Amino acid sequence: MHTVFDEDRARRLLSVACTGAGLPEPARARLLALGENAVFDLGRPALVAKVGRDPVLAERAARELAVARWLDRSGIPVVRPADDLAEQPATAQGHPVTFWHRLAPAVRPANAADLGPLLRALHLLADPPAPPAPLPRRDLLAPVERWLGAAEGHLDPADADQLRALAADQAAAVAAQQPLLPPGVIHGDALPRNVHVGPGGPVLLDLETVADDLREHDLVVLALAHHRYGVPEREYLEFTRGYGWDVREWAGWPVLRAAREIAATAWLAQRVPGDPAVLAEFRHRMAGLREPGRAGRWHAV
Repeated sequence: MHTVFDEDRARRLLSVACTGAGLPEPARARLLALGENAVFDLGRPALVAKVGRDPVLAERAARELAVARWLDRSGIPVVRPADDLAEQPATAQGHPVTFWHRLAPAVRPANAADLGPLLRALHLLADPPAPPAPLPRRDLLAPVERWLGAAEGHLDPADADQLRALAADQAAAVAAQQPLLPPGVIHGDALPRNVHVGPGGPVLLDLETVADDLREHDLVVLALAHHRYGVPEREYLEFTRGYGWDVREWAGWPVLRAAREIAATAWLAQRVPGDPAVLAEFRHRMAGLREPGRAGRWHAV
């Protein structure tokens, strides 16, 4: 059985990392998100910390820091690492912890219209400096086994086995796709929640999935949000106008959509232990995956 990664455990790890970095005890840190990372606003100093759910994420955390610096130099508005601290990423009982400058308060919530132009600028980077290291492919389904392993003993084994089988089949289908756009740098998880609209305009957040792969990967994310999570057609079309193309015109879009549906369901599995609402949503999604033609609203939990 895996150790449950919940808010209490994340706070203990954060405390260890702050002590190692010479920062004050984060007793009043505010939890902002709990997924692959626990994200905390430290208050004072004006920093945000990301505590990795699993020690295996250490390499990805280091790459995210390097990618943020690289994109900043390339003129893309992104969140900036707190480079005045000790060497990053820090570690706490093996878990990676990174520290970032807190952005100025948002002037309004980000929306789909903010995301399109940001992605277009990222995709059209002209002669950027070389990346700090070769960027990985956007292998959506590679973490499926890790996510399922985190929920061992909390899922119906038949569900876990079916997800593994679906992931294997869909990975082969994704690899066979021929893109319409030239491949290159992508964000990898392009949703409005990963954009912050501050006084200076929209800024890209959560750079841990930046990759070198099909540009269509970035565009399918919001198309899936429209298809499964209830993003209105009007908002989705604002996104496509801002970017300049609708990925639904591409024959391969249902294949990438299916891969993302499988990945999103497996990702949810790691949050099942101790949370009945997450388990209920996981089962709901599995029902949809068993009947590919079945329409059904999914919910963020």
